[in-house]
Amino acid sequence: MTRPQKIAFGEMRAAGVRNVLIYCTDYMCGHCIMVPDDADRWPDELRVSDIEDKFVCTACGQRGADIRPDWTTTKTRA
Repeated sequence: MTRPQKIAFGEMRAAGVRNVLIYCTDYMCGHCIMVPDDADRWPDELRVSDIEDKFVCTACGQRGADIRPDWTTTKTRA
């Protein structure tokens, strides 16, 4: 299954977003975590969708994640 392309980390940072929300892809698990400042560790051109299949849920062991920018923590630029 091909995942749709999502926002690039550089675009996220430009919009003032540094935190990401990571959701388990197993609908029966529902595990979710917020990772602060995680957007800073990835290169600008890398898309969120490019790394989703590399994550493993720490609650159930399912491979794959749904990663989203945490828009609620947007930092405004001066």
